[in-house]
Amino acid sequence: MGWHIERRRTGRRRYGYAVVRAIGLVVHGGRPAALAAAARVRDWARRQQVPCVDIDVWSQDAAGRRRTAWSEAQAAGRPDLVVTVGGDGTFLRGVRVALAVDAAVLGINVGRVGFLTEIGVEEIESGLAVVHAGRADVESRLTLTMRASRRLELPEGMESLLRYGRGPTLPAPAIHPSSVTEVGWGVALDVTAVNDVVFEKLARDRQASLGVYLESRLFASYSADALIVASPTGSTAYSFAAGGPVLSPRVDALIMTPVAPHMVFDRSIVVAGDEPVALRVLDRSGQVAVSIDGQLCGVLDPGDWVAVYAAPQRARLIRLGPTDFYGRLRQRFGLADAPAALADGTAPAEYRPHFPVPPDLMRLHEI
Repeated sequence: MGWHIERRRTGRRRYGYAVVRAIGLVVHGGRPAALAAAARVRDWARRQQVPCVDIDVWSQDAAGRRRTAWSEAQAAGRPDLVVTVGGDGTFLRGVRVALAVDAAVLGINVGRVGFLTEIGVEEIESGLAVVHAGRADVESRLTLTMRASRRLELPEGMESLLRYGRGPTLPAPAIHPSSVTEVGWGVALDVTAVNDVVFEKLARDRQASLGVYLESRLFASYSADALIVASPTGSTAYSFAAGGPVLSPRVDALIMTPVAPHMVFDRSIVVAGDEPVALRVLDRSGQVAVSIDGQLCGVLDPGDWVAVYAAPQRARLIRLGPTDFYGRLRQRFGLADAPAALADGTAPAEYRPHFPVPPDLMRLHEI
């Protein structure tokens, strides 16, 4: 699938494709509607003589580990288009594979919200045809990755830890030697998050105590249920539910949001896309679980360091028309107008004057 680039009147780039050469298909196998929709994708690919290979992102090996995104993409023949059939969770799993080979992702929604997905089942054939004809847009989204003072591991007895204190108590973890001199920049971790990286307490009776560093300086030490570091895409997910701000996906930034912190300052912090958010687990903190887009990937012990920053890879989301992010936000989250405001009148649906655009506004997006 080859890239082509056009310039819009505003100067913003528009990305499209010349042809689909291979499809990787990620399907939520627990939903009959998803299985039926996936069969239609395969039928379309067969008629167009486009290879279509199923990607299994749920299976684990005997040790409980999943294949890496790279190995999944290789097994699927390195597709240039990943099609997901399910909800947003299935979509995120598909993006994980797509990032490994710089593929684009088209989401077909059979879930409940489908905020990230693009089309419904009624648009499968027409949507694929638009992509194959090179008439689709591709949104470029910032993703997150990490470095840490050591490689992340899931300790033995993890199932007991996840019982939140109802199972047997594990021995207290050793404090790792972790001075800044010893850690350096840390170990690069082979993880990429589309939505967020979450640092969460493991035991109900032990808070996660974390020192947060911004611009290499201690910003604050938090004692909380969790800390979320989200991308703009993830600003509408867990961070939003925890009271964080919504960011336009066109903004390159990271959002750090505490969850139920034991302190007066409980606001989110938005940092620039080229600024890392570093954390250190304090010496007498409880152990801290680390999740990537909702998938548990390791446990931090007291003394551990980790830094979250923008990844070099960007997610490429297929859009079949102009993106109405705020309209999608209003519609799919069921946002309602304030009754007091409606009592004072109704607002027009758009603000788009039918006059020539003034020269000083030509640089603005979607004017």
